[in-house]
Amino acid sequence: MSPRRSDLTPLRLAWLALALGGGVLALVPGGGGATATPADLVARATLALWCLAETSVRRNWPALVTLPALALGMGCALPLYLFIRSRRIA
Repeated sequence: MSPRRSDLTPLRLAWLALALGGGVLALVPGGGGATATPADLVARATLALWCLAETSVRRNWPALVTLPALALGMGCALPLYLFIRSRRIA
């Protein structure tokens, strides 16, 4: 199902822009995507657990795309999850 124009609210567009920006920054040398501090690893694990738990309750299966995005870092994965989560549920 393709998104309707009204589904892309300003907030959803902001989440999408931040996810894309975080993904690009992760791929730039020195952007921090490949290196992870212990605090970043805890944040990634927390987002993964939250995504899995909430997805099983809401049955929002597209949100699982967030898990591979964690390889690019929190700057990509968190806004991407919020973008997917904020869509209108039929």
